[in-house]
Amino acid sequence: MLRIVVGSYNPAKVQAVKNAFSGELVEILSLNVLSGVQEQPFSDDETIEGAVNRSRNGLSESDAQIGIGLEGGVVETKHGLFLCNWGALTVRESSDVFIAGGARILLPDVVAKRLLAGEELGPVMDDFTNRAGIRKKEGAIGVFTNERITREDMFSHIMSMLVGQYEYKFGQQR
Repeated sequence: MLRIVVGSYNPAKVQAVKNAFSGELVEILSLNVLSGVQEQPFSDDETIEGAVNRSRNGLSESDAQIGIGLEGGVVETKHGLFLCNWGALTVRESSDVFIAGGARILLPDVVAKRLLAGEELGPVMDDFTNRAGIRKKEGAIGVFTNERITREDMFSHIMSMLVGQYEYKFGQQR
């Protein structure tokens, strides 16, 4: 049985990993590991680094064969501040690290200004929506897409790309 560790307790992230491996004989663990980046990553590079670190740290703190890191961040462009989301799949018995990115959406100015002032997206979204735990549910992407795409959906898409790369590399056909 393949053991997989998710470098987070976040329910949306853990469920995305479960979705990617549904119907397969796997054991999925979740561990709260360090991302090694700011609480609010502020670039694609920093968000990727957080995902890779979570996947590697999960492996180092478990006996799993595969480590998964999923990280959300923001990236500043000339058009404004966008959400960005990245994932990494690390294989214990090789040097392979697979990386994939997800959907992007422009954040409203009222939210972007608070992030640029140093706040983190999760608490800003809780305040913005007057609800608690947005990051563990639909996420900012769910709020701003009227839940047509939720955080779990977005990370499930990233997981499909990660697992597909892993299968391609190691010759596993569907």
